Amino acid sequence: MGKREHKTGRAAERGRGLPYVVVVGGANIDIKVAIKGATIQGTSNPGTATVSVGGVGRNIAHNLARLGVPVRLISAVGRDPEGDRLIEETAAAGVDVNAVRRSAGATGVYSAVLDRHGELVIGISAMDVVDEITQRFLGRNRATIAGAAFLVADCNLQRSSLQWLQQCAKQSGVPFVVEPVSAVKVEKLNAVLRRGAALHTVTPNLQQLETLTGRDLRSLDATQHAARVLHDRGVLNVLVGLGAEGALISTMQGDGVSQHYIPAAQAKPQDVTGGGDAHVAGYVAGLLGGMRPLQAALLGQAAAGLTVGAAETVSRKMSMKNLTQSMSALKRRVKEL
Repeated sequence: MGKREHKTGRAAERGRGLPYVVVVGGANIDIKVAIKGATIQGTSNPGTATVSVGGVGRNIAHNLARLGVPVRLISAVGRDPEGDRLIEETAAAGVDVNAVRRSAGATGVYSAVLDRHGELVIGISAMDVVDEITQRFLGRNRATIAGAAFLVADCNLQRSSLQWLQQCAKQSGVPFVVEPVSAVKVEKLNAVLRRGAALHTVTPNLQQLETLTGRDLRSLDATQHAARVLHDRGVLNVLVGLGAEGALISTMQGDGVSQHYIPAAQAKPQDVTGGGDAHVAGYVAGLLGGMRPLQAALLGQAAAGLTVGAAETVSRKMSMKNLTQSMSALKRRVKEL
């Protein structure tokens, strides 16, 4: 039995017969406004607005549930109507929310302004409640975390909480995947890596990878070298989101590195919100299903394409059947670097 199969089998034994994924991170209300015409700075722009449930960790968990993966979310929301909505809708999607903390503070809010092409103009995160996912709180959920087949965390968490999760994953033999979230919050991951942490996968976009490595990434060749820098710092797999250009997957294989370029699955995005979260979810679902990192990255790219082509943050069409069809088309266009 291979290394991954051994871990999955052990998690299945601990996890009441089924391997499951634990996701630790943000859960908040998304307020998205989209500008109808040209973006004009410093004045009022006509547009549309939507309010929905969101949060990087929550979105990843929701997507995993849509893909048929048993998933448990560890997060924090307020004891307010927004928190009630988050709990109810996330549970209805099939996510185990028993480890979501209810706080006396307000539920987090993420506000995004999109241009007429669906691209992000600016986003504002008001998520102080996530700071309540402390080491002590995580410790109360240690058995759940240690029994997971995969652990996923986002950098909305405090640095100390990320460090605790990394140590728990290491001691329990659980593969740990970290989503940086933003160029500002990725510094928390940098601090973890500076301590010599070994991680299964990190999933930065170009801007976040630039911050992680201190490099100017104006070419694919530069991005390849930046991924190798993270390998040297203890990261086994680096999945880089290239936006409309697709993705790069870089994997340590023995003493060497294997790198592949994956084209975008969606040529004309409707709304980029949640695309990165879907990318992570599809990738993790593929790994849990026994795929190699390249295959899993293809599944993740298919999930991202499905998401950015829809108005919803988590596409209603998200399913393994739909992703495998798109994955087949992408596979023919992959380039080994």
